[in-house]
Amino acid sequence: MNKEQIVNNTKVFVKETLKGAEGGHDYFHIERVYKNAMLIAKNEKVDDFVVALGALLHDIADSKFYEGDETIGPKKARFFLEEEGVSEVVIVHVENVIKNISFKGGNFKQNFKSLELDVIQDADRLDAIGAIGIARCFNYGGFKNRELYNPDIPPKLNMTKEEYKNSTAPTLNHFYEKLLLLKDKFNTNTGKELAKQRHEFMEDFVSKFLDEYNGVN
Repeated sequence: MNKEQIVNNTKVFVKETLKGAEGGHDYFHIERVYKNAMLIAKNEKVDDFVVALGALLHDIADSKFYEGDETIGPKKARFFLEEEGVSEVVIVHVENVIKNISFKGGNFKQNFKSLELDVIQDADRLDAIGAIGIARCFNYGGFKNRELYNPDIPPKLNMTKEEYKNSTAPTLNHFYEKLLLLKDKFNTNTGKELAKQRHEFMEDFVSKFLDEYNGVN
């Protein structure tokens, strides 16, 4: 089976697997990350096949929807890729992308590095900021029945991985705890450039949100 067919089969598999998923982590999120990853990859010396598969499978079983179990995603990806006849080298690379892509409070140290992971991570982070990032953030907050904002609960910076995973803070706090921090964490020059405008849009949004909350015109 050629690489193009495997990528197409992967799209079908992911779309079916994520049917009915929370709106910020559904197939449309995967599709956007895939497109961003392939765009960034054009300016990097990477294996496009690994980038495509890693981007498509990076959230095949996001641990936040599986009681924090981080082993399910890599296992699902491996089982599917083995069925597709993908080489062990590529499968291991994709597994490592899934294991190391997440923010996890910003204090998580990657146990694996590759240019392919850098590209996919940038693509995923692009979808976490800007207009779409704002929409995803509040969609997830609603999904978890969280407050929009509570001035009595300040943002908590420098959380441990476990604190970040278990946080139930109001949605606006997430901007300070993660989203507004991402601009300085991009890996590639293309990713950094694409992030600038999206970051500024979020800053404007948070400022206007607080003005409206405080009755400032």
